[in-house]
Amino acid sequence: MTASDRKEALFYKKLAGKNKLVKCELCPRLCVIVNGKTGFCRVRMNSDGVLRSLVYGLPVTIAMDPVEKKPLFHFAPGSRCLSLATVGCNLCCKFCQNASISQEYGAINGEQMEPREVVALAKSEGADGIAYTYTEPTVFYEYALDIMKLAKKAGLYNVWVSNGYTNPLPIKKMARYLDAVNVDLKGNDEFYKKVCGGIGIAPVFEALKAYKKNGVWVEVTNLIIPGYNDSDKAIANLVEWIGKNLGTIVPLHFSAFYPQYKLTNAPATPAATLERAVAIARKKGMKWVYAGNVYGNRHESTWCWKCDTLVIKRAGFDVLSLDFKCPKCGERVELKGMKWTRSGGA
Repeated sequence: MTASDRKEALFYKKLAGKNKLVKCELCPRLCVIVNGKTGFCRVRMNSDGVLRSLVYGLPVTIAMDPVEKKPLFHFAPGSRCLSLATVGCNLCCKFCQNASISQEYGAINGEQMEPREVVALAKSEGADGIAYTYTEPTVFYEYALDIMKLAKKAGLYNVWVSNGYTNPLPIKKMARYLDAVNVDLKGNDEFYKKVCGGIGIAPVFEALKAYKKNGVWVEVTNLIIPGYNDSDKAIANLVEWIGKNLGTIVPLHFSAFYPQYKLTNAPATPAATLERAVAIARKKGMKWVYAGNVYGNRHESTWCWKCDTLVIKRAGFDVLSLDFKCPKCGERVELKGMKWTRSGGA
């Protein structure tokens, strides 16, 4: 299948002149792309002056996951979602967990599957929703959007797991179909430029504010890497921004790093570092704070922010018990997507 056969992209501009340049306006990189070439993400091509998605209808990974794996802890607890991705990404993080499909995939590949077929598969597998994840869903925006529209009609939820490199206008367009998002807020401005191959942190801030403004449930993940973004100051700055701009009820997930891909010179994150991060966030007023990627720690469960009573018990990604309010003091837990919740993970 040639580039001309693939879906025309949304959010681009044809530039004046005879050289058929186009400017992609989907993500903050704003790539200006010459005819026959792709932008930074390598999956959006200028084909004779028309920007086209090379990955539309070509999922490279499809699996069933608990929504907690995203991680989303306050959206439809205990539910299960069909998770999919195409190849490609608009960052190039040295610590990427899915580098084989985001960075090192070679030629574009995947199994042909139309949006209606994805939704039909989700229904046949008994999924409660669909997650756009593993790689960056922004780069397969058109495909995701068409699936999301059909999923909504079919009574399924839609959730994104994103690096936050999506411009506000595309977020606004898809927000009516998107129920929840987890955005990986990685570090400071320098971290994005040196470790992620990005243009800075400001676009992620703008994306997070756009999701909130447009009514999408937001959770945030911060992967803590020793020697890179694990100082008290770095953690405190991140927490303060979230509390000020998104509110203290936003669930915050601190995640442990393990050496991988091109970042093998940093050690695994000690459990004590996650405990310290949780303590800092709690002290700064965040209500729902978690520690992940370290199985069996106390902070994979939900504890009442007022009286420290267990409210939602988890073991890994399994929900073992669920209360909608604190059994001791009665404080309500902020939960969304309750019509898809499976109490106790059943």
